[in-house]
Amino acid sequence: MKRGFFTIMSAQFFSSLADNALFVAAVQLLRSSGAPEWQQAALVPMFALFYVVLAPFVGAFADAYPKGKVMLMSNGIKVAGCLMMLFGTHPLMAYGIVGLGAAAYSPAKYGILTELLPASQLVRANGWIEGLTISSIILGVLLGGQLIGPNISAHLLAFDFPVIDTGIDTPPEAAICILIFVYVLAAWFNTRIPHTGVAMRILPRNMLTLLPDFWHCNIRLWNDRLGQISLATTTLFWGVSGNLRYIVLAWAAVALGYTVTQASALVGVVAIGTAVGAVAASLRMRLDQATLVMPLGIGMGLLVIFLNFITNVWVAAPFLILLGGLGGFLVVPMNALLQHRGHNLMGAGRSIAVQNFNEQACILGLGGFYSLSTGLGLSAFGAITVFGVVVAGFMWVIKRWHAGNCINHRTEVEHLLEIARSDNQHG
Repeated sequence: MKRGFFTIMSAQFFSSLADNALFVAAVQLLRSSGAPEWQQAALVPMFALFYVVLAPFVGAFADAYPKGKVMLMSNGIKVAGCLMMLFGTHPLMAYGIVGLGAAAYSPAKYGILTELLPASQLVRANGWIEGLTISSIILGVLLGGQLIGPNISAHLLAFDFPVIDTGIDTPPEAAICILIFVYVLAAWFNTRIPHTGVAMRILPRNMLTLLPDFWHCNIRLWNDRLGQISLATTTLFWGVSGNLRYIVLAWAAVALGYTVTQASALVGVVAIGTAVGAVAASLRMRLDQATLVMPLGIGMGLLVIFLNFITNVWVAAPFLILLGGLGGFLVVPMNALLQHRGHNLMGAGRSIAVQNFNEQACILGLGGFYSLSTGLGLSAFGAITVFGVVVAGFMWVIKRWHAGNCINHRTEVEHLLEIARSDNQHG
């Protein structure tokens, strides 16, 4: 791997670390203020909102400027969201602004991989970046849980700036202050990311002209015989896993009687399994083998349902590791295949923006459904059952869809896989 790749890794790690720790702090901030359960569940779709709304624009923006600078500006937006949360803005709105920064960050983060590395290293690079991202999720939720816990928060709240009254009076507010510095550290790494030498694409004077271009890119990727399968798989995976982050917190509260601090460790356990699965996929899978992992998605959905029958943490921990491992092994090769097809069809930034739009729209839709269902009285057990059925059912449909492609368009699909195989050998 090139040296610049590891700088990207460092920037991504600390930015994602802060994102996930902030989620835990925001949940506790809402709980401590007596906010209803549906508002806590709504944090997930609020984070996804700008991914969907700005999808036509952020990909073109990432292609128009050096991606290191785009990532730097995105972390600045996340810091602004944290400050809004500290100074009285409703946590849902402030967390949405953090999501705005993340929406601008993502096309640059993934798009730079296709600029910096050959196709033969994309699966390996995705394994690294997904594995490290999952590691940051593990450490992020643990960090957030500990920062709002009684031991560390007591020391943080005991510290006072001379003369200045900061107004930081609660554990989640103290945690958010610390996380601002983590975002600043990520921003420093952004300044060290090298320019890849790839020519920038000029933004149009009228940004609204990007709407038909984005729609064309979306249709083009969905019409591609491999792009549609990889996009459908990653969309479903991230739609469900994005919401499982909160569902595990809710499940641990009712099944195990855990606090947010205790339950955050179980979210980290899922992420441990995902990291292991991601690394294993990066070592064992090639780009032309990506479609072979689809049955794992069906198994993942069925395992989610069995979570309802677990009431012991010593059973839950290895079960959640297995659940995460299946997801990690599934998403890495599919993500790499999607990036490869998107880069060839329309350019890195635009393809990642299309991917983000679909994945985050799924998170937004499922998260909105869960939040609404919670407001209407649906239990955590009921939500887990629904999610498990959705994953298994839709993954079965996608698998059948791919099988139909192979039967009806065998020459085209084999040709695309041959291109992927050739790029692996000569890239």
